Amino acid sequence: MPIYSRFLNELKAKDIQRVSSGQLGKSLNITAAQIRSDLSYFGSFGQHGYGYRVDELLEHIRHILGMDKLHHLILVGAGNLGRAIASYGSFRDRGFAIQGIFDSNPLLEGNFLSGCIIQPVSKLEEYLAANRVDIGVIATPRDASQDICDRLVKNNVRGIWNFSPIHLIVPQGFIVEHMHLTDSLLRISFKLREIEQRREETK
Repeated sequence: MPIYSRFLNELKAKDIQRVSSGQLGKSLNITAAQIRSDLSYFGSFGQHGYGYRVDELLEHIRHILGMDKLHHLILVGAGNLGRAIASYGSFRDRGFAIQGIFDSNPLLEGNFLSGCIIQPVSKLEEYLAANRVDIGVIATPRDASQDICDRLVKNNVRGIWNFSPIHLIVPQGFIVEHMHLTDSLLRISFKLREIEQRREETK
């Protein structure tokens, strides 16, 4: 669904009003049958022989993904990675607003980052008690990540977006999405190695 949403946004920006499952499939390298199956899981969309209205299908997918409401986020860790995450403007456009930023470095305390004042981590619980937080973004060093995660869970932050280099453990009923950046590079490395091996075999 996120892939469909991103592509439909591109079509909408080009003022394309209608698209078929075949056109979607060809552009996304997915079979038309798979697209119809994915969408039918959530309801009946489109018309036989006509396809889908881009704006209507995009609205349905936004609802499925929970993008039709504002999600309140906080960021813990204002280092290089944290600053990059906070500065990415498309999050707010998609309904994800970082409204609090925390760091353990006293030199960063009081600085502004993407419209937020960086607060000390010691004030995390105080903030969570006074504000609604749907998702906690963790961009801390390895040794601090699980502790921050536990503190978020203890204060009923249900969603955790983890950019730290360890696998976080959360109780049932909480969601953690791991974003290990080096994993993507390792997958590319593996696929490059496969290509090189096939080339060697065909020589």
